[in-house]
Amino acid sequence: MRNRAVKIDISYRPSGNLARDASVIEQIESAGIDTVWIAEHSRNPFLPLTIAAKSTMSIRLATLGALAFPRSPMVTAQIAWDLARQSHGRFVLGLSAHSPADVLEQIDDNSFEAVARMREYIESLRAIWNTFQSDERLRYRGQYYRFRLMAPFFNPGPIDHPDIPIYLSADDADHCQLAGEICQGVHIPRLHSAAYLRETILPNVTRGLQYGGQSRDDICVCVSPLIVTGSTRAAADIAQRETKRRIAELAKAAGGRAVLRHHGWQEFLDIAPDHGDPSQASELWRCVSDEMLREFAIVADPPEVVDALKARYGGIADRILLPWSHANGELVSQLLSARKD
Repeated sequence: MRNRAVKIDISYRPSGNLARDASVIEQIESAGIDTVWIAEHSRNPFLPLTIAAKSTMSIRLATLGALAFPRSPMVTAQIAWDLARQSHGRFVLGLSAHSPADVLEQIDDNSFEAVARMREYIESLRAIWNTFQSDERLRYRGQYYRFRLMAPFFNPGPIDHPDIPIYLSADDADHCQLAGEICQGVHIPRLHSAAYLRETILPNVTRGLQYGGQSRDDICVCVSPLIVTGSTRAAADIAQRETKRRIAELAKAAGGRAVLRHHGWQEFLDIAPDHGDPSQASELWRCVSDEMLREFAIVADPPEVVDALKARYGGIADRILLPWSHANGELVSQLLSARKD
C-alpha cells in the first residue's frame, strides 16, 4: 500500500457563462484546491480554462474527459499548447476515447480499434508538440493519423512548460493498460467500487506501467465518487434517490455492466435494458438495493464525507474529484472546509 496522501480536487460542469465559470474557478482556487477539472458535456471544456488561466495564479487547470476523436489531434494540440502557455504550465489535458455516439448510446462496439486509435492520437499530440517546441520536421505516420507538414505560419513556437500531462478516462482493461503505458494519469469510471479498483482496474493499469517501463509513482489515479449526503434527512433522501438513478443509468453502459458482473449482481443485469423501453429504464433505479448503493457510493453525513472518502480510497487512488455545481456549491464548500490535508 502506498503512503502518498490523497488529494481532494473539484470537477465542474461549465454553465456557458464564461465570466461566471471563471469566477467559480477563482473561488475553488481560494479554497486551497490543487486542481479543477472541467468536464465536457454540453459545453466546450477548454473555453472556461482560457479565461481562468489569466484570472488564477496557482491552481492546476484541467479538462475532464475532453472528447478526442471529434477533434483532430492538431486542433487539440494547438488548444493545449496555448493553455499551457497562458497558465505557465498549469494545464492538464484529460481525454476520453468516447465518440458522441458512445456517450449518447453508451455502447462500445470495437474497443480494440478505439484503443489503437487513442494510442495514435496521444502519440501524434506529442509529435506535434515536439515540432512546436523544437521546430523539428513533423513526421508522424499511423493507421488512423498522419502528419507530415507543419507550415511556419501555423507553428506557435516554443513555450516554457512544454511537457503537458495527459490523463485518460478509462472504462475497460485495454484503456487502463494504455493509460498506464503512455499517460501521466487515469480517470476511473464513475461506477466503481473499491474492490473493483483493487482487483480489476489497478492490475490493468499496472500491466500498462510495466509495458511502458514505469512505476506506480509515475501515474496519478483519479476517482469521481458517487456521494450520498445532505444537511437534512429530506436532503439525504433526495440524494439517495438521485444516486440510485445515476447507478441505474451507469449500469446500462458496458463498463457499468462489467462492474456489476464483478460483484455477482446478475439479477440486476437481467432486468437492466441495454436500449429498451424508456419507461422501464426510468424505473430501474428502484431495483438498486441499499447494498449496491453502499458499494458504489459514499453514504455519510456531510462532516464525515471526506474522512469516508479517504478511508475508502487511501492507498488505491491519488486524487478524489468532488463535483461542484451552482446547485450544490454550498454543500461542496462544507465538505471542503471539513477536509483534513
